[in-house]
Amino acid sequence: MKLDEFCGQIEKMVETIEINKVGKSIQKKLERLSKGQQPRVLDLFSGCGGMSLGFNLAGYKLIGGVENDSLAIQSYALNFHSHDGSEMYNSRSVARDITTTHPEKLMLEWGYSDPVNVVDVLIGGPPCPAFARVGRAKLREISQHPQAFKLDPRSQLYVPYIEYIKYLQPLVILMENVPDILNYGGHNLGEEISETLEELGYDCKYTLLNSASYGVPQLRERFFLVGIHTDVDRQFEFPTPTKLVNFPKGYYGSRQVALKHISQNSLFDKSHYVPTPNAPSSAGIPVTVEDAIKDLPTILGHLDGTMKRGARKFDKAVSYRTDIAISDYIKSMRCWSGFESDGYIYDHVTRSISNRDYRLFRMMSPGDDYPKANLLAIKLFDEAMKEMNISDISDCNYQELKSSYIPPYDPTKFPNKWRKMESDKPARTLMAHLGKDTYSHIHYDSDQARTISVREAARLQSFPDGFKFVGTMNPAFRQIGNAVPALMSLALANQILKAININVT
Repeated sequence: MKLDEFCGQIEKMVETIEINKVGKSIQKKLERLSKGQQPRVLDLFSGCGGMSLGFNLAGYKLIGGVENDSLAIQSYALNFHSHDGSEMYNSRSVARDITTTHPEKLMLEWGYSDPVNVVDVLIGGPPCPAFARVGRAKLREISQHPQAFKLDPRSQLYVPYIEYIKYLQPLVILMENVPDILNYGGHNLGEEISETLEELGYDCKYTLLNSASYGVPQLRERFFLVGIHTDVDRQFEFPTPTKLVNFPKGYYGSRQVALKHISQNSLFDKSHYVPTPNAPSSAGIPVTVEDAIKDLPTILGHLDGTMKRGARKFDKAVSYRTDIAISDYIKSMRCWSGFESDGYIYDHVTRSISNRDYRLFRMMSPGDDYPKANLLAIKLFDEAMKEMNISDISDCNYQELKSSYIPPYDPTKFPNKWRKMESDKPARTLMAHLGKDTYSHIHYDSDQARTISVREAARLQSFPDGFKFVGTMNPAFRQIGNAVPALMSLALANQILKAININVT
């Protein structure tokens, strides 16, 4: 027998052994779940735990999150493991670099003696560039040879994600990302990732879902991929929208840009894309910004001079407003099981900003963006020039006066850098950039003339009032902006339970 033939036979034998191992692990997990045990979830790139929050409410058991942001993972541990004993809490609050954290070592460190049979559902959102920089051929190579990433450091975020799947052998995978993952550098990465996961034994589907369609007071479009192991022998369907949303002008055009490469199915043996589910005629109306935050007290300290600049800590409790009727959404945020409010809010804090901008916030109409705010500023500046009898730019007071009225931003770039929310519509997408700048979400109440608070941002992401954020204001905004809305996650978590035919009580 020739050497290459012998090596080929050995490779087939090894492959057969690996397949048998996977089959036994999948069967063992299904048997455990059939006895009524909770499905166990591991959250990769977990952030503070927005996606985990939905799975928690659906009845899954959270075994932990992997996250390299130290404050975000402390928030995760505080909210999900603070009652599990000091040893578990301490081990879950450690920031970890997924590129250097092997799944077996992690499971053993967390106290699981049989690491392969721990995780039933793996969730998370690896950064899009981690896939884009590798390329389709490299994805396949890496999935077959886990050490290949040492030769290509660009793949270092993708490789451990695949390694976790290969080692932990979850029944189900849920991945979230931005819509542009379907049109990233001319590639449909959703399809390429699906092909790779299919080679690992998973039937995959992906689509675009908008959180507003599932009761979140925010227009947040995201890519979701669900893979169910073929040995589970179940089919998954994305959740039917519960809200009938009138999306803004331009929404469908932007969606078509993201879906540009979906039609090019000739590049693939088959497409794993499925159309976004339509809302039934019986679906309810979307949750609006006012529905979400109207019970939170007014903030005026930035206007009367009592608000000081500097880091905002969450050490002052404020009560809810009692002069308004609360919505069903507000009730749900106050009474979320396991995260019930104690009657007070501790993170209802906002930024202290230039008086120049408060003036504009007050005058802007709902829905106005920065170009319109800039026009208002120019109008006010012109009026001030006339009042002060300044007509020449060489006047020594000209530049000082101009800077006190007109923000120093180009109105032709990033028009949504500023935007005043409409009270009667869902908010636009909250981004991680909230950690640096909240001008994209100016409060609809002109009398308050301010940007949103940390708790208002949390409400717009469907974080319940009992959910706590570790750190000060800016890190909390970043954690919120990075998160998957909990109600969006809940809808997917319930569908996964239905698909694998598991009842959780």
